[in-house]
Amino acid sequence: MNCAALLILADGRFPAGGHAHSGGAEAAVAAGRITDAGSLENFCRGRLHTAGLVAAALAAATAAGHDPLALDGAADARTPVAALRTTARKLGRQMMRAARATWPSPELDALAAARPRGAHQPVVLGLAARSAGLTPLDAAYAAAYETVSGPATATVRLLSLDPFDATAVLARLVPDLDRVAAAAATAAQRIPEEGNDALPAASAPLLDITAQQHAAWPVRLFAS
Repeated sequence: MNCAALLILADGRFPAGGHAHSGGAEAAVAAGRITDAGSLENFCRGRLHTAGLVAAALAAATAAGHDPLALDGAADARTPVAALRTTARKLGRQMMRAARATWPSPELDALAAARPRGAHQPVVLGLAARSAGLTPLDAAYAAAYETVSGPATATVRLLSLDPFDATAVLARLVPDLDRVAAAAATAAQRIPEEGNDALPAASAPLLDITAQQHAAWPVRLFAS
């Protein structure tokens, strides 16, 4: 494991644009579904085992060297809501800029040329991990962690939640993060025999619905 590279990729200060997105937390706070550390933990756990699992598997598969364009199509199929597809591609475009500056590679250049408006963020993250010399499991961890660290950080701003409490939520999610990353990496290993259908397609309908609603808000703190 290239621990230093993984720390850089998973660092919230890596300039990949995630700070502008709440991962659905802004809509959940407005609806009263996140009100404190306990409800934030429940929200993050649900997001981790659905959207997080899918993202982690896509990242692991790309890091393993599977076709990123085919995986980008698989990501589209697993993202039924237009608002989330738009967000994923915007984040992917920003991740691509950061990754090419940090770990330049012909594979990143080829994906950027094929998807000038942005590939899905987990696919770009996985290719960035590959370019950094990371393993598929490393990529899965980075993607899974991002799906919960974003909402936790956003909730600190949205609710003035104590940052210590938000960090404690992430610490309590460590066993779930381990399980999701392992499951994602295992799914990626099955692609040679089963194709991209081996990757999970877990859904979170309420996240989908509120993401589409949130995109139409005239005033909002976060882009998503």
